[in-house]
Amino acid sequence: MTTRTIRKSGIRKKKKEQSEYFFDYSLLFIVLFLLGFGLIMIYSASSYEAYTEFGDAAYYLKKQAVAIVVGMAAMIVVANIPYHFWERFAVLGYVVSVILILLVKTPLGIEANGARRWIRIPGIGFQVQPAEVAKLCMILFLAVMVCKMGKSVRTMKGFFLMMAIPLPIVLLIWQVTNNMSSAIIVMAIAILMVFVASPDYKKFVIAGVGVVAAAALLVFYVINSDGSGNFRFARIRVWLDPESDAQGVGFQTLQGLYAIGSGGIWGKGLGQSMQKLNFLPEAQNDMIFSIICEELGLFGAIAIIVMFIMLIWRMMIIANNAPDLFGAMLVVGVIGHIAVQAILNIAVVTGSIPNTGISLPFISYGGSSVMFLLIEIGLVLSVARRIQLKEL
Repeated sequence: MTTRTIRKSGIRKKKKEQSEYFFDYSLLFIVLFLLGFGLIMIYSASSYEAYTEFGDAAYYLKKQAVAIVVGMAAMIVVANIPYHFWERFAVLGYVVSVILILLVKTPLGIEANGARRWIRIPGIGFQVQPAEVAKLCMILFLAVMVCKMGKSVRTMKGFFLMMAIPLPIVLLIWQVTNNMSSAIIVMAIAILMVFVASPDYKKFVIAGVGVVAAAALLVFYVINSDGSGNFRFARIRVWLDPESDAQGVGFQTLQGLYAIGSGGIWGKGLGQSMQKLNFLPEAQNDMIFSIICEELGLFGAIAIIVMFIMLIWRMMIIANNAPDLFGAMLVVGVIGHIAVQAILNIAVVTGSIPNTGISLPFISYGGSSVMFLLIEIGLVLSVARRIQLKEL
């Protein structure tokens, strides 16, 4: 073999080793586990209500399964597209989010369970929740802005600019769709992304103290005021004393706590919940964690919390090893979305914070939520695929 042949062989070997990229199978497994577990719990929590209302015990299960299949297909597509491709759609996504939220007030808007938060896509009969679109688009837009602003994001002017960007979307979600929980999540995503992008934590500590003080003043005001007609004030009052309105605003909170308490350490067994028999409202949606606690006990609840911690940990590894700032910020935004939403849901169910409608990621019933969460996971996998394992 000649020296020239050996040299060419070495070059081909070098190129081959340079082309080896990372794929996080652990992340994918965790997501698939949560989806599968979610389908099982949705069927368990909703079978009685689905049979009594629709004559089909698997009604909610089938709808969720369709949403998961669509979401998985979208995830695979997004994971195989270089994530920088989406930079050019950041502004468009922001504008589309605003338009979709405003469409809720048009004839395309759909009201369900006393809330008008969905729109129907003409022609295909598909329903989408604009707030879920806004969460994804906000992650993309803020990631682009952090990269464009560079070091200026660390200044006070840059900080206030980044905090002002999500405000129009937050206010629209809150006022137009009357969905404060989603508005809080969008704002929390922005805060976390700016927090990671800026090494100066002093302003975040000051802002955090201010928010806590404002919340304390609000609670004090609610306690010492009439607040009649304001259902959010009523929720705060019931949070402090659930039994004060056990048959009204506090009914769902109390039934959820009954479910958690009756589950004990090991639970009653899968499918053996009593609270799902028309006692606990939204058992398959916002309150599904209560059913998990009742049927699988403290052990099952801790297992699910550990799975979410592992999911966030895997995404943190991807963010730390991302090829560039844009990829890292995309992953940080997804971490913020999933972490905040999971924490808020569990906090609401356990009575740690006032009740607000918010689903448990990947597990609660909700087509729009699971589809856009899977698209976000696709973005994370796209970033992960660009991480080189070997460089010579």
